Amino acid sequence: MDIKDLIIRAREASDNSYSLYSNYKVGAALSTTDGEIFTGTNIENASFPASVCAERVAIFEAVKKGKKNFEALAIYAEGENYPFPCGICRQVMTEFSRDMKVIVARNEYDYVVKTIAELLPDMFEFSG
Repeated sequence: MDIKDLIIRAREASDNSYSLYSNYKVGAALSTTDGEIFTGTNIENASFPASVCAERVAIFEAVKKGKKNFEALAIYAEGENYPFPCGICRQVMTEFSRDMKVIVARNEYDYVVKTIAELLPDMFEFSG
């Protein structure tokens, strides 16, 4: 997995963002342990709770295709701040991989790499 290539794929995905309300275009690129890449973009709705983040779109696309072992997820958005994932996305990520690297990027040269455990310590676990 090449971090810069993954960021570029996330940037390309952000071009398809449906962000009429925030105008904050986010793209995500998810790398599976067997080398496949799945992308996603944020899709907003006038009823904000119905919106979905780019990270979850990419993860759900992979799961839809039977992939559940993830190596890395790059999240790209232009702006002053790094596009760290929201709490819901962090929790969804933990469902599939606690070892996955999460790359938050403003471009392919300006990024931060974290683990899920760093992003969501004391994560919720179902014990039922």
